[in-house]
Amino acid sequence: MAVRIRLKRMGAKKNPHYRVVVADSRFPRDGRFIEEIGYYNPVANPSEIIIDKEKALKWIKNGAQPSDTVRALMKKLEIIQ
Repeated sequence: MAVRIRLKRMGAKKNPHYRVVVADSRFPRDGRFIEEIGYYNPVANPSEIIIDKEKALKWIKNGAQPSDTVRALMKKLEIIQ
């Protein structure tokens, strides 16, 4: 099972916000997920980024690969280098 940390799109048309979730890579973007570990709102000024550091590091330690966007968000929050 290939586990990914990725964004799940929520919100209305032209007003997105995202949940940071841990999901099996075979499931669709907005489909089933294992655990929700954070939130990202790019519309707010400044954008809101909330990611549970302990849960994210636990999943990375267990082999989960973050997507490119989530990796950039984690670097911004200094969760990973």
